[in-house]
Amino acid sequence: MSDTTSLQGQRLVVVGAGSRTGQALAKAASADGATLVLAGPDPRKLEWTAGELSGPSEVIALDIADERSIADFAARAGRFDHLVSTAAMPANGPLRDLEAADVQRAFAAKVIGPLLLAKHLAGQVSASGSFTFFSGVAAWRPAPARTVMATTNGALAFLVQALAVEIAPVRVNAVSPGIVDTGSWDGLGADKEAFLRGVAERNPARRVGTPEDLVKAVRYAIDNPYVTGTVLHVDGGGRLA
Repeated sequence: MSDTTSLQGQRLVVVGAGSRTGQALAKAASADGATLVLAGPDPRKLEWTAGELSGPSEVIALDIADERSIADFAARAGRFDHLVSTAAMPANGPLRDLEAADVQRAFAAKVIGPLLLAKHLAGQVSASGSFTFFSGVAAWRPAPARTVMATTNGALAFLVQALAVEIAPVRVNAVSPGIVDTGSWDGLGADKEAFLRGVAERNPARRVGTPEDLVKAVRYAIDNPYVTGTVLHVDGGGRLA
């Protein structure tokens, strides 16, 4: 995390700290001096992340789809400086096959959950603090079988603008990743390399993203006190291709 303000003495909440992106964010922030609050639905994954950190951390279970869980988390988390949420529960597939419960879970993670995090935690953020949520390129480049992903990511982009106004001066931003090799594509097996190569060939940046690209974007959102209500596109121009 070079070329950024030190996080020494700051308290950073990472929701989704059991995911690979959340782990990367937590490790980088810890190395830069932050105290981490690791949140997510699976305490085992959170404990694994905690074991990888170089500095102090606290593990608190959180179900972002449950307001009571969010309220309980707020009571335990105390005051903090920044919150980053990578939470997502995708509901992908052809429109005719979508189940309402899956769609509702997708909105709970990407839209309702962030709104409720702000509701319950905005009063606990430091004066120079921020919320950063994860949107995604599908909102700007929709594709068949990705209708729910496009809609939830787009809704989140507008939500951060509304929250930035409502809970000011607390800052609220979003990071919108494109195709990033976080391990989420490992399920393609032997086809993964060809898929990522094809993405890079079509992408104006001529590469796919890395977790470090996302870490740098989050740190920009955290560090710059004049950035709020903004979506930072970390997609190599993929939404334009």
